[in-house]
Amino acid sequence: MNISDILIHIDEALSTRQREALEESVRQVEGVVAPRFNPGKTHLLLVAFDPDTATTAALLAKVRSHGYTAQLVGA
Repeated sequence: MNISDILIHIDEALSTRQREALEESVRQVEGVVAPRFNPGKTHLLLVAFDPDTATTAALLAKVRSHGYTAQLVGA
């Protein structure tokens, strides 16, 4: 398995509960290894994933499916 990282910027200010729910939702995408928000960087979701199984478009779509405005960083 190959592992890549993608950084997703979320425009909205999310509560701790919203961030935890989003991490859990993204974790359910096949190929995702570890989604996490870094302390002090609550607008940035770092997702470790297997690019042979999941795509960055699918990960971004998952975040947006929650109604958040989001974009890939550096893509």
